[in-house]
Amino acid sequence: MIELRSDTFTLPTPEMLAAATTVPLGDDVWGEDPTVIALERRGADLMGKEAAVFVSSGSQGNLAAILAHTKRGDEVICGDRTHIFNAEAASAAAFGGVQLHPVPNTRHGTLDPEKLRGAIRSPDIHHPPTTLICLENTHNACGGAVLTLGDMADARETAGRAGAKLHLDGARVFNAAIALGVSAASIAGYADSVTFCLSKGLSAPVGSLLCGSQHFVDRARKYRKMLGGGMRQAGILAGPGIVALATCIDRLAEDHVNARRIGEALAALPGVEVDLETLRSNIIIADFQGTGRTAVDIVRALEDRDVLTAAVGEYRIRLVTHRGVTALETSQAIAALQAELGRIGAVASA
Repeated sequence: MIELRSDTFTLPTPEMLAAATTVPLGDDVWGEDPTVIALERRGADLMGKEAAVFVSSGSQGNLAAILAHTKRGDEVICGDRTHIFNAEAASAAAFGGVQLHPVPNTRHGTLDPEKLRGAIRSPDIHHPPTTLICLENTHNACGGAVLTLGDMADARETAGRAGAKLHLDGARVFNAAIALGVSAASIAGYADSVTFCLSKGLSAPVGSLLCGSQHFVDRARKYRKMLGGGMRQAGILAGPGIVALATCIDRLAEDHVNARRIGEALAALPGVEVDLETLRSNIIIADFQGTGRTAVDIVRALEDRDVLTAAVGEYRIRLVTHRGVTALETSQAIAALQAELGRIGAVASA
């Protein structure tokens, strides 16, 4: 099977597995796991931040960031298509007592500066204070769209004028950096805090890092404990993360090439729409409404052709490239897509 549902299906490399069994260990809750400490230092350096805390997942990292930046009764602005708003089980409301205020994302994954400014609450006893703005880069639900440094700067300026903090859900921030040809730190530099995942394109089995100032990370570390994230001898997980940061960042460019190949092939098929302008990383979202078939129907048909994809709407399908999908397998997936969708096109025109 060619796995294109998500880059979370990546498997650790032999070097990562070896690291899990050979790295020195300690109790991380006591601050004594040397491998976790090394991973946190490396992650903070890559983001240009003072400190970092190792968390079990990107969702835990985002929640810890929100808790550390806000107090109960505050309001957090985010895009209406962000992972924080749509895919984290309302954790900010349930655990933080904060209100999420969604602003429409553009097709490029950005927040329109005028609409963002309009969403900032004015001082009034009827209003919750706007204390945090959250961005996502790359933007998953917008087809892996990449926010530019200009986009980041606009949000930073708006947050600064409002006296609010800026958090970046950078689950795939290294993909964004490669697409822009800049360092990840140059992107993260516009944010007060940033999370990034080790377990997606970087191929480590578990974990994310939440980075920011030392004061912020100290607060976030307490919230991590409150959320059950004290993992004791977590060096077993941190060791593969160190290997991932050393060996798997640059190769993400291969995933972008493979995604572009798939996207262009899909866009050339009858009844299929792909926004090639925003396809800049490893995620393709294609609309199949013009084929006359639902996404679920096409996903099942492609599975019969040994290609796994994910329905993300009635007619929309997501395909994600990663280290587990080679250039040859990309060609095989394209052939399967062309065979299935060419057949659909032929039926529709008959």
